[in-house]
Amino acid sequence: MSYPELFLKKNEDRRLRQGHLWVFSNEVDVKRSPLEQFSSGEVVVVKDSGGNALGVAYINPNVLICARLLSRKPNITINESFFRQRIERALSLRQRLFDKPFYRLVFAESDGLPGLVVDRFGDVLSVQITTLGMEMHKSVVIKVLSDLLLPTAILLKNDIAQRQLEGLSLEADVVFGELPDRLVIEENASRFVIDIAGGQKTGWFYDHRISRGQLAKWVSGMKVLDLFSYAGAWGVPAAQAAREVTCVDSSEAALALAAESAAINHVAEKMHFIKSDVFDFLKQMRDENQKFDVIVLDPPALIKRKKDFKAGHEAYRRLNQMALQVLSNNGILVSASCSHHLSRENLHEILRSSARHIDRDLVIFATGGQGPDHPVHPALPETDYLKTFFCSVSGRI
Repeated sequence: MSYPELFLKKNEDRRLRQGHLWVFSNEVDVKRSPLEQFSSGEVVVVKDSGGNALGVAYINPNVLICARLLSRKPNITINESFFRQRIERALSLRQRLFDKPFYRLVFAESDGLPGLVVDRFGDVLSVQITTLGMEMHKSVVIKVLSDLLLPTAILLKNDIAQRQLEGLSLEADVVFGELPDRLVIEENASRFVIDIAGGQKTGWFYDHRISRGQLAKWVSGMKVLDLFSYAGAWGVPAAQAAREVTCVDSSEAALALAAESAAINHVAEKMHFIKSDVFDFLKQMRDENQKFDVIVLDPPALIKRKKDFKAGHEAYRRLNQMALQVLSNNGILVSASCSHHLSRENLHEILRSSARHIDRDLVIFATGGQGPDHPVHPALPETDYLKTFFCSVSGRI
């Protein structure tokens, strides 16, 4: 099948040849291939200035990332067979990594399907489409997922603001089957009650799976504070060994899910759930001279765009400094960030400077990142977004 041609300016092919998958609108030779000639979402062949084909992409001429590469084979046809092969490949990797069907099945560009995220919750799938190009293939994606996995329900969780940048509507619809009244998943040695229709993102955050499993082994007999706890993904497994766990979140619905999960894991008597702004809660604990042996600081992305860096950096700094002020001597601070624009080096420096500011000794004894169901594309730093530092903190010696 022949597709329209999108020509790049001279030397603008270098990044693609090095493995990147995005074409920016200012890289396009608009004299040879005016962007307005393309229909939003259609498939194109990307060519360098010499006319050499670089691959096949879908295009949205109205946004900065105007094309996203689907394949480097210029003669490939983007059809049901293409999506089936890509999803089968992603499934094969996950089945090799996990013995139960609870994982991120498709992680966008890292699985060769830009704009598509699929989380698997046993027999239920939560699908998120963030680009117009992938939206054009929505029906095929749903068909392939249905054929391969035989789910009882598929939810299109398309209610995130990122879709608006592509000119897409916000919606959450069950497009296949019927969602169960109560959905329980497994992670590490714990079970969790989740709400994929009303929850954040796809309904659960699998990405911290490995780090949460590590922490649970290190908190025996300790008093744990789980900040921005959401549905208890850190707090519930920690409670199986800890003396007590306090979960703090601004969402009453999320805390209710955490309480349900605490009950089915038989740790409810060890857990406390507090609806509060985290900054306000930490200030109160500091004023009351309350201390915790372990503090988990896993906030939502505080830097969503590059222009938000200054304000977001300051928020991360304040949170870490306030957490250190209510951490017991020889306590453990788990500090994490899912903001791509806050680098590991940035978070490392925040921890160093925060500890020195309040005159405490801090050492990093372990680090973490996203789990294996969130593979990193080596040419797209945007796919390597999660960073976690496990810190031991003492008074000045």
